[in-house]
Amino acid sequence: MKLKVSCIQMDIAFGDPEKNYQAAANLIEKAMESHPDIIVLPELWTTGYDLTRLAEIADLKAQQTIAFLQAAAKKHQVHFVGGSVANRVEKGVKNTLLIITKDGTVTHQYDKLHLFKLMDEHLYLKPGAEKGLFQVDGQLFAGVICYDIRFPEWIRAHTSEGAKALFVVAEWPAARLEHWRALLIARAIENQCYVIACNRSGSDPNNQFAGHSLIINPWGEVLAEAAEKEEVLTAEIDLDQVLEIRKLIPIFEDRKPNSYH
Repeated sequence: MKLKVSCIQMDIAFGDPEKNYQAAANLIEKAMESHPDIIVLPELWTTGYDLTRLAEIADLKAQQTIAFLQAAAKKHQVHFVGGSVANRVEKGVKNTLLIITKDGTVTHQYDKLHLFKLMDEHLYLKPGAEKGLFQVDGQLFAGVICYDIRFPEWIRAHTSEGAKALFVVAEWPAARLEHWRALLIARAIENQCYVIACNRSGSDPNNQFAGHSLIINPWGEVLAEAAEKEEVLTAEIDLDQVLEIRKLIPIFEDRKPNSYH
């Protein structure tokens, strides 16, 4: 099964959700020129890392962002790995990844498990607990957020259940660009899966972001890579290749999890 995926590598207006919704709408229109099956947005794309104001600007139960993505999904008949949003819930704010199918159904919400202390996430966000597994068109995928890719055991927890592609949404800093590329390529190789990684571009008052969104095949080959500036990155993935490679080098059959202590 072949799917065309588009990553919207957008520059995010710091703490200005309305401006970001408009920017995203424009970029979604641009992405649709390539007729993708799935569109991916970056991490915290409605607010950026304006963490100190989340009590004011976080989206209550992600309702506004869900409505925005549902309307876009139905209008364009495209699935969304809708990036993540500062999601205000009863016990605080979570960093929530949204999966919305082309008919507007919210099929999954994943709350970022690993909070990044270097950017003070642990002071303003509550961690999740559940996996990021979801299905689109009958295919099993996984969605994670930024810092999560530094935890290979968390990624393997998803691919060991059969996920064929890993979607990563991020605000990864330029200072660690080489880590971004190396980690993503490694996750693709060791899990024999596609990796579709959508980073943001631009900067905020404290950080310069790397851009360089990537689409990587299960051999670890980079199919498409963005530069640093705002752009839409598109490539086609072939999910049958995942099964072929997993059969050729059967790492999932050869695992010895009882010895991994």
